[in-house]
Amino acid sequence: MRLRTLPAATALAALFGSVVLAAPAAADSSTPIPVWGVNDTVVDGVHQRVFISDAYDNQIVVTDFTGQVVTKLTGLSQVLDLELSPDSGTLWAAVYGADKIVAIDTAQLTQSAEYPTGDKTVPAHLAYADGRLWFGYGDQWDSGLGEVDLSAATPTVTLDLAAGHDFSSPPVLRADPDNPGTLLALDAGISSGPMIVYDISSGTPVIRVSAEKNGFFNDAALTPDGQNVVVAGPGTRALTEYRLSDLSEVRTFPTVSAPKTVDIAPDGTVAATVLDTDDVGDTYVFSTDPAQPTSVRNLSRDWMPGGHSTIWSADGSRLFVLTGSANAMRFQTVDAPRLYAPTLTADAPAKAARAESLTVKGRLTANLALPAGTPLQVTRTDLDSPNGKSLGTRYLGTGGSYSFTDTPPAGGKVKYTVTYAGDTTHTAATASDSVDVSRATPTLTLNNNGKAYDYAKSVTFTAHLGSTYKNRKVEIWADPSGSDKPDTLVKSGTVNSAGNLSVAVTLKRKTRLTAKFAGDARYAPRTVTSSVGARVKVSSTLAGAYRTTYTWGHTYYFFRQSKDPVVTTTMTAYPGRKQLLQVQVHYDGVWQTTDKEYFRLDSSGKSVVTLTGTPPTGYRFRVRDSYISGSGDSVNTTTYGAWKYLTFTK
Repeated sequence: MRLRTLPAATALAALFGSVVLAAPAAADSSTPIPVWGVNDTVVDGVHQRVFISDAYDNQIVVTDFTGQVVTKLTGLSQVLDLELSPDSGTLWAAVYGADKIVAIDTAQLTQSAEYPTGDKTVPAHLAYADGRLWFGYGDQWDSGLGEVDLSAATPTVTLDLAAGHDFSSPPVLRADPDNPGTLLALDAGISSGPMIVYDISSGTPVIRVSAEKNGFFNDAALTPDGQNVVVAGPGTRALTEYRLSDLSEVRTFPTVSAPKTVDIAPDGTVAATVLDTDDVGDTYVFSTDPAQPTSVRNLSRDWMPGGHSTIWSADGSRLFVLTGSANAMRFQTVDAPRLYAPTLTADAPAKAARAESLTVKGRLTANLALPAGTPLQVTRTDLDSPNGKSLGTRYLGTGGSYSFTDTPPAGGKVKYTVTYAGDTTHTAATASDSVDVSRATPTLTLNNNGKAYDYAKSVTFTAHLGSTYKNRKVEIWADPSGSDKPDTLVKSGTVNSAGNLSVAVTLKRKTRLTAKFAGDARYAPRTVTSSVGARVKVSSTLAGAYRTTYTWGHTYYFFRQSKDPVVTTTMTAYPGRKQLLQVQVHYDGVWQTTDKEYFRLDSSGKSVVTLTGTPPTGYRFRVRDSYISGSGDSVNTTTYGAWKYLTFTK
């Protein structure tokens, strides 16, 4: 026999299907795949490839069995259904938007032939049977059944072969060489649309049996002998199997929400995906024994996409499931689909005290229940055991529950990992939970906080660390003010026997020093800071005096009343920096400010200011240049220059 399933959505639905963003979820392997949506999927067991039609991007994406892209076959306008020849040598594709069917050489991955089906026929669905390629075509009620006779010397296309049935949309087709002379057509676009079994043994379809089965089929797959069909349709919570000879019901396959896709392995194992509105499980694998429970997996955290997105490998050993939509799809590979996938949980307290007992509990459940006494392996990962330490074996209790106690010797984040190894009927499972275990707060200090120093002063900073468990290392970082100076590690090492670590730092700007202790298994991390100031280097000169004399307790510059003094200021340079020039006069026994003004420094840190006007003679004056933090910048500490004293004569 051959494996073949096709989506049962109408062509319009295939083109503009539901756009639901699905989050990727855990599977045996999960790989992003560059498609906007999936319309049909075919597995080529001979060449170990998967073909995925993407009508939105007008392409067929070819991958290997892990979802890695081999190539893209582009330029296929609104390509929909795919069909693989019995020998896997040819892939046929219904190119809906170009009114044709193309043949692709699966070895070379190149187009080998094309079959125009006629203007506005828009072929949508394909099935190969008895040397002919059958196709469903058309738009809504103007739809029909056609064939390409591949056995003819020159393949010919024939339309209007529906044998009197008026299809509501292009029929979805199924055929299998193990049941020759039989073609199944599903009128999937209407609730009253029937299943129709054609006898094609003569080359001209004749209706053998027809029956309404609620219509709106999302997908369908033939059983390995080609005698029965399993359909997935909306509005129900089950797949249904029908016998092709009389379309009588054979079996139902219960699901929790509406089935979306279905495929059948060579041994008869049925797999399906469901809408999964409640996020309780989206991928179902039904045992061939109806008495056995269903294996359910949750591969996606959101609703499953439309289109045919589930298919078995050719040998039936693996299951491929496409999840997601809108260019966020993933290729999921389930390597042991017939095994039951258990759900394992682990629940530890959010917080706990170090060296005190705590309890971890959880459950291990599966559709095929696991017995009490099932072994579980437990590992604790903490600061003392970063690679994990085995806590031995614990055993499942009644009802799938378990619990154990532990006394964590280390503080910080402590993770407990519980592992079930799996068995001949169950896959492995792992769960973990973390506890924030308390640690003592160590003593850590850093000196000099709040002090200010002259420009370029070398200052020694000492970090002191009190008692700890094992770690005695401290880092000291220096972060000078200004975005152009990064926070820099200036010392790292083990404290001395007194618990001290020191470093000398030359201060040219305000600086925040930080001492960091990373913590250990019993003492928490600790960080302390010390912010210190750094003054600027400032000097000034007075020009224009005719003499200087020490008098009134200072050196005075004597100026003629007609001569304007020139004050030149030199200061540590910084972009946008200003200096404050202040002028005072000694009057009534005190110095009083007569003027003060900010002047911008040039790029070298200089400013030249001329004091103009006609000052009175016989009075004592003084001037001072200062840096005021925040006036033009804030990278240094406010620094006042020295007063320069002057007086005026005739």
